[in-house]
Amino acid sequence: MDSVQITPGAVRTRAQLKAIYGGGPQGGIIPSTTTPNILLFTDHKSAADFGYQDGWLAEEDEAGPIFEYTGQGTKGDQSLSGNNGSVLRHVEDGRVLRLFVAVGYVDGGTTGARTHRYVGEFTLDEHEPFVMRQVLDEEKTMRWVYVFRLRPAPGVEQTAEDFVPTADTTFITKVPATPITDPALFAYEAKPAKATSSQKTKPEANSGKKITRKPTEAVEVTRREAELSDRFLAFLTGQGHTVERLKIRVEGLNSTFFTDLFDATTNDLYEIKSNNSRNSIRMAIGQLIDYRRHITPKPANLVVLLPEEPDHDLCDLITSAGMTLVYEDGDKFVGWPL
Repeated sequence: MDSVQITPGAVRTRAQLKAIYGGGPQGGIIPSTTTPNILLFTDHKSAADFGYQDGWLAEEDEAGPIFEYTGQGTKGDQSLSGNNGSVLRHVEDGRVLRLFVAVGYVDGGTTGARTHRYVGEFTLDEHEPFVMRQVLDEEKTMRWVYVFRLRPAPGVEQTAEDFVPTADTTFITKVPATPITDPALFAYEAKPAKATSSQKTKPEANSGKKITRKPTEAVEVTRREAELSDRFLAFLTGQGHTVERLKIRVEGLNSTFFTDLFDATTNDLYEIKSNNSRNSIRMAIGQLIDYRRHITPKPANLVVLLPEEPDHDLCDLITSAGMTLVYEDGDKFVGWPL
């Protein structure tokens, strides 16, 4: 327990926060060496220079609100090593995530020192702790970033200026489909927790199940999908095809949706899943239907890409939805060309 407590909405300088929580005088993600905290700093004004926007999503899900927070690293692909890895492992390490937003300057800005508003205490979403997106870095080069999905503890402050702006119109941006290069993602392994910890959360209706956070499972799914995506991307480009991803912003919403691979040569849209479970295939079908509504001209084919052939009933499910199945079999992809 910290000897000094501040409440959501309090404004402090970095020096004052260091005296309370430890940590350092600069940086976006600061794991403290003196208290069980990780301090997360964001600046809405400067974030746009690096192609991202941190903030609350207006569209809540069944588990409540989400604050999207972009990982550390302004040049090149981000990695789950270092401070980004400390965020992912915060529960295992017995740490608390505390979020701060830059709001002003000390002494009118003459010293460059900033003031920061305390938003509150957070933990990562237990089912989807992060998403990966492609944005421009400080040199205007496309790169991969990790966007952490933060769930607030009770008492966290939500203010209007912290919400991600909504889209005025529905629009699609095409970005090059590049492979994920983060070795830390592919080498990630969970560590045993240093201490037993608990997290207050909203109770699930009609459920006595204990809610547990399993980052290892979420990272493993991301890793398997990334590996399959990279292999198929290499295959398509080897066939001389131009491959992209589509970034979709929908009018009136502030969430950003990224498709998996889009073959611009044949106008085919692929949704990739890491396993052949019924739930994964159902999700793939729903995602493809959702994306198709916003794409003009409509994709020639909606394709579910899997790591191996599913059972007969699930094959029939995909074809009955008017979609195409492609799956990996050794060094070839069955079902391609479409």
